[in-house]
Amino acid sequence: MKVLYFSADWCGPCKMFKPIVEQVSRETGVPVNYINVDYDASFTQKYSVTSVPTMIIAGDDGSEWHRQTGPTTAQQLKDTFSRFR
Repeated sequence: MKVLYFSADWCGPCKMFKPIVEQVSRETGVPVNYINVDYDASFTQKYSVTSVPTMIIAGDDGSEWHRQTGPTTAQQLKDTFSRFR
């Protein structure tokens, strides 16, 4: 399982959501790959990310299993991670 978190420095909701993502990652032990859409166009294009924040859970082969656009609560994020572990 890979967790990809797409964000941008200029995005207000991204700034609010990132600490939640970091906290849940620490608490669950699920690593998160942080991708700034302004600097990493390859992943952004590969997953057709058009808005931020977007979190994608993908298989080890890169296939998309789940997509969450917009911020969510820590508990919802924990629940999502547990469904795909």
